[in-house]
Order: sequence, then structure tokens, then C-alpha cells
Amino acid sequence: MVVPPYFSIPPGGYGGVESVVADLTDALIKRGHHVTLIGVGENGTNADLVSVWPRPIPERLGEPMPEILQAALARNAIRELATGPGLDIVHEHTGAGPLNAIAYEALGLPTVVTMHGPVDEDLHTFYQAVGKEIELVAISERQRELAPGLNWAGMVHNAISTETFPFRRDKGRYGLFLGRFHPNKAPHLALEAAHAVGMPLILAGKCAEAIEKDYFEREVKPRLTSEDIVFGEADSQDKRRLFAEARCLLFPVQWEEPFGMVMIEAMACGTPVVALRGGAVPEVVVDGSTGYVCDHPSELADALRRLDRISPEQCRRRVAEHFDISGLGTAYEDVYRRVLRDKQAAAETQPRLRRGYVDLDTGLDRRHGRERQAVARGSRPPLSNRVADRPRSAGAA
Repeated sequence: MVVPPYFSIPPGGYGGVESVVADLTDALIKRGHHVTLIGVGENGTNADLVSVWPRPIPERLGEPMPEILQAALARNAIRELATGPGLDIVHEHTGAGPLNAIAYEALGLPTVVTMHGPVDEDLHTFYQAVGKEIELVAISERQRELAPGLNWAGMVHNAISTETFPFRRDKGRYGLFLGRFHPNKAPHLALEAAHAVGMPLILAGKCAEAIEKDYFEREVKPRLTSEDIVFGEADSQDKRRLFAEARCLLFPVQWEEPFGMVMIEAMACGTPVVALRGGAVPEVVVDGSTGYVCDHPSELADALRRLDRISPEQCRRRVAEHFDISGLGTAYEDVYRRVLRDKQAAAETQPRLRRGYVDLDTGLDRRHGRERQAVARGSRPPLSNRVADRPRSAGAA
């Protein structure tokens, strides 16, 4: 497992990718696999850790150089592991890491890449250029549907350890927004919907990058009332308490959300989700059963008025049955085995192709050898003359 250098595994607070990798790593180990994690800082999983950075560097999130350095350092670590104790497969969760796939292929290792974010135009071009050197895994059907031309090896929904999220039937009166303060996440729409029904809102999330700070000052701050609470970034314990006590999670996304971890985290606590239709939302939330999926921001307030129709038990059951880490390990096992089978089949095909090339070369040598002998004896004109003298068919250029 190769992860970015920004957060520890698992993360103390923000870090959706890191949370998924931590759960997947432990799920695979529980199923009997030996996993090595190439990451940063201290080890918070049951895997062997090769730490290629002395500490996490969240302050450099968004810079290109840390990703490039991580790719170079990870390649060296994987080369040592492959030539030492041995590896079967490389699972990449970084941006620049897929560029190492050709080097891993030379070591006999296939590279699986989980597409944790949206496939924008640049990434689509990048993954098309890398081509069949990598095996892509989507985190939702919608994500794969939006990029049909890529080399998808499968789709695996993200998952959580349901039992680590506290279930609570009795809820507080506030709604919850938990996520980045970003236009794509649209907390200003959550505020407007909550205020329309007299519901106070707690807003918890990351507000560190320039675009987040600007958006907060321009769109969020002017809409706050004395009853709303800006909580700040919630750590793993804080967010579990917030999810469990909230009347609902508001998720008014304005983009093609690749998955949306907070939706399953809220539902695991028995908390319904009120969301706008976008990306994977309809794959996660069952409209009318575990929350409401709205088509327009104007519908959010009415959905909040119907929260008493949603069963907390049904929310929890949905996560346990479809988004628990027990299924995450099994699903990735299937991907790994499929990739390894294809690799083995390709390896077995190569000798047959080489034998075919030898037969072809032998046949060509025999034919052209005879022609060279005929030319030497003067019984046949050179090939160039025979082509030039050939009658031209009607309409030939």
C-alpha cells in the first residue's frame, strides 16, 4: 500500500483516503494477507510500515513536489521489498505514484490504483497516457460511468468499521454539516435549508486552503446566526459524537461526488442524510429509507420536515450490509486476484507469441532466400521490377 505523505494512517482528523487505506489494510491482514504500508510517520495499523518521511506534512497539501518525492521514495522502497522478501502486487493511493507502474512491471509486479477523487480532464488524460500499465479501481459506479475509456479493473465502494461508530436512536435538535468549506460541498446551502425550518446547524470541517478561507468569508459567515456553531475540524472522536447526536447530516454537494465518506459515517450512527443528487449520492443513500436525495436546493427544507419518517435502525443496517470493512477486504481481494490472473495469462501467452514469431521469421527467410537465389541465377527479375511491371487495375491510384 502506497499512500500520500500528508497524514498518518489512520488520520487523527481530516483524511478520507487515509481512513479508507487504514481500514482496508487491517481488513486484508485479518483475512490472512501480509501487507506493507509505504507511508509517513508512526504506524497506526497492523501492517509493516516503511516510513519514507519523518512526519506527516499536511501543511504542504496541494503542492506538487511532495507527491513527486513520495513517488521516488516509494519506488526505491518497493524495489528493495521486491528483491528481498518479495511482493505480489502494488496498490497505489497517490497522485504521482502510477508513473512508477512501468518500473514495477519490470519487477513482475502489477499496479492497482484506487481513484479516490473525481476524474477531471487532466486526470483522464493522465490515466489514458499510462494506459494498461495500471489497473484502476473506481469507488462508485457513477465515477466509472463518467470515464468509460479508462482501464478499469473493477469498482469497490469505500467502507468503514461500522462497529466503531456509536448508534444513537434519540437525536438532538441540530443539523450537521461535516466536510471542507468549499463551493463544491456548499455548506451555505445547508445553512439556508436548516434556517428555513428553524433548525440550528453545526458546521465542522477543514478551512485551511485559500479557496476555503475565501469561500467561508464570502458565503458562510454572512449566513450564520447566533444558534449556529462553527466547530472547526473534528477529530475521529469528535465526529463520532457529532454524527450520533445530530438530527441529520446535510450534504448539499454541487459536483460529481466520487463517494462521500461522511454519508456512511452518519448513517452508521443512525443519522439520516439529506443530500442533493450528485455523483455517488444515489448509490449510498436510499431515498425515503436512509434519508432523502433532492434534485434542487429548494427541496432540502421540505426533506428536513420529513425526517421523522426515517428509521435510525434502517440507516445503521444499510451501512452494515453494504459499506462495512468486512466487504471491503473481500472486494479488493477479488480485484487483486483478477489482476494477477490476467498477468499470469499474459505471461503464458508470451512464449506462444515468441514461437509464432520464430515460425514467421523462418518462413520469411526461406521465401526471401529462394528469391535471392533466383535473382542471382537470373531466372526472376528483382522484386522492385516485378511490382513496377504488374498490370494496374482499373481505378488504382
